[in-house]
Amino acid sequence: MPNYVYGPTFDEMLHPDHIPGDIRKRALKALKEAPLEPINLFNITWKDPENRVRYIVLEKALTGVEANIVVLYGKEFPTGSHKVGPTYSVAMEKQLHGEIEPGAHTLVWPSTGNYGIGGAWVGPRLGYKSVVVLPELMSQERFDRIKSYGATYIATPGCESNVKEIYDACKELAKKGEIRVLNQFEAMANYRFHHHVTGNSVVEAVEEMKARGVGNGKAAAFVSAMGSAGTIAAGDLLKRRFETRIVGLEPVQCPTLFMNGYGGHDIQGIGDKHVTWIHNVLNMDALMGVDDIESKKGLQLLSEPAGQEYLVNDLGVSSEQAAKLSTHFGISGVANVIGAIKTAKFYGFGPNDNVVTIATDSLDRYPSVMAEMAKTYGAITRPRAAAYVESIFHGAKLDWIQEGDKLNRQRWFNLKYFTWVEQQGKTIPELNAQRDPDWWTGHQEQVAEFDRRLRQARGF
Repeated sequence: MPNYVYGPTFDEMLHPDHIPGDIRKRALKALKEAPLEPINLFNITWKDPENRVRYIVLEKALTGVEANIVVLYGKEFPTGSHKVGPTYSVAMEKQLHGEIEPGAHTLVWPSTGNYGIGGAWVGPRLGYKSVVVLPELMSQERFDRIKSYGATYIATPGCESNVKEIYDACKELAKKGEIRVLNQFEAMANYRFHHHVTGNSVVEAVEEMKARGVGNGKAAAFVSAMGSAGTIAAGDLLKRRFETRIVGLEPVQCPTLFMNGYGGHDIQGIGDKHVTWIHNVLNMDALMGVDDIESKKGLQLLSEPAGQEYLVNDLGVSSEQAAKLSTHFGISGVANVIGAIKTAKFYGFGPNDNVVTIATDSLDRYPSVMAEMAKTYGAITRPRAAAYVESIFHGAKLDWIQEGDKLNRQRWFNLKYFTWVEQQGKTIPELNAQRDPDWWTGHQEQVAEFDRRLRQARGF
């Protein structure tokens, strides 16, 4: 009999206070004392031990806009990134379906970083050998983290946007009978985690803000760069709840949706030169481009001591927030903030409006990248900090913006054909089915059934 390990339901990831008290207590203790123990699966949540959503409202001295820029941050998830949530959800759904079995199957996680790190952590905790496939030019810290969790990796040619090479490697691996590829780019469990858990966590955050007298209790816009396009699924729930505008971001160095473009870039975790299966592009209201060098310079500003001093002493950012900003953001998080500022400017949002985005990971993934930035562009000085604030944050430009009109949405959608039908074996009827909003609603509604099956399987 396989030794199955089970973790939390979608409901428990959203509401960890619904986890049986003894399990929740043990999980919180293990998070600090035994981070590799399987009980930590019950720490996959946006919430802290007091069941409050973890978020930061950026001070307007930094953003330069009147709207509230609200950032949910993933630093406190078990792997240091919220991507462990989709990783676990994909594995758990497949285990409940009987598609994977510990001891019988090796799990392969195609990724450009954080999903793979999540797989390196989740797989062994569930009892599976795990292999991460990711591009060779990702940060060294990513490779180190994968090994530290007990997984192995295969480095494929290229950088962040070279996902085709990952797919090719996975196709070769899949020829072995024991291999199971858990593809975040097509697995609807990724979509379900973010629609249900991330989306409803945003709802709770903006409602909690209103109770404190900040904002109107709604999300005027949800802004997210697309990697697997899992996170942006939260926008589908928010749009139904608040008529939220959904704004997708991609690097200007690889403008796939913007102009059918291609290219290399270094906003690690986003912009993968294809439109993913799980991305509901027909529901997206705008597309904006962000620059990878500006994103990395922005992280330099937030993380280097001279940048923090400038934020506090010259800009007037509180020392408490400056300290958090120095550790809680990675490159894609800064890119998301730049996109959120552009969104606030573009739509003319005011002081009661909340523009919500995500910090996927944090600085601990990027010391090597920051060292290279300092070598190439120079360390942060007071004049350089002032220039970065003015040009990157306060001066965020209203360029590289497309609105989601009928023709743009159709064009974005049609780009799916080339990856999913020509390369990955989907059929045209399967693709066309996604044009119907009910297709997406049907996948959203499967959360309750998976939760029921999981409770039955684990016995509580």
